[in-house]
Amino acid sequence: MDIAARVREFRAEACRYFFGSARSRWRQNALLRELELHHLVDIGIDPFTMQRPAPSFTLRPATEADIESVQRIYGDHVAHGLASFEEAPPSVEEMLARFRTLKGQSFPYIVAEQESQICGYSYAGPYRTRSAYRFTIENSVYVDRACAGQGIGRALLSALILECEKGPWRQMIAIIGNSRNSASIALHKSLGFRMVGTLHEVGFKHDQWVDTVLMQRCLTPGRGESSS
Repeated sequence: MDIAARVREFRAEACRYFFGSARSRWRQNALLRELELHHLVDIGIDPFTMQRPAPSFTLRPATEADIESVQRIYGDHVAHGLASFEEAPPSVEEMLARFRTLKGQSFPYIVAEQESQICGYSYAGPYRTRSAYRFTIENSVYVDRACAGQGIGRALLSALILECEKGPWRQMIAIIGNSRNSASIALHKSLGFRMVGTLHEVGFKHDQWVDTVLMQRCLTPGRGESSS
């Protein structure tokens, strides 16, 4: 039987899995074992994550005790990625000072915890410092790269939006480093952000010119949206 036929048979067995007997479940597992790994990937199945479900995680407000882990996660993104336009990882002391400033202005700051370790964080802060911008905020979300693909970023951004909707703010801005960061752009779009535009080659990092993508979400539904 060729691979296309195998895929069709597997899909049929998968559909019957939820209604079938133990024999059907056994047959599905047998088919999975027979399909080569690259064929599983081709049809959108990761056999490794199927075998080892990702550990669960919890969200909670950040505390000063979390900032050392926050600095580790952020420092890795600064040193190796394009999401942040900082070029030198800030110290724990600097990150702690930034945290205290945000908390002193009542901005939400959330961490994700997995197996007693901080695996990601999100926060909101001022979009601009001039007073007329006081009802507009900017979001930031960073996930430990070792924990990517587990839904942590989505959970953090969703929780951040909910917290910000309780506050006095009207608009949330996402400034996404690197226009090729399709995962972040898709995440924001799925949570109600609309594309505003792209600033081309406004940053130079890791020996390359880097764009920024601007996205926007209204925090007061039915108000403040421009017509399209």
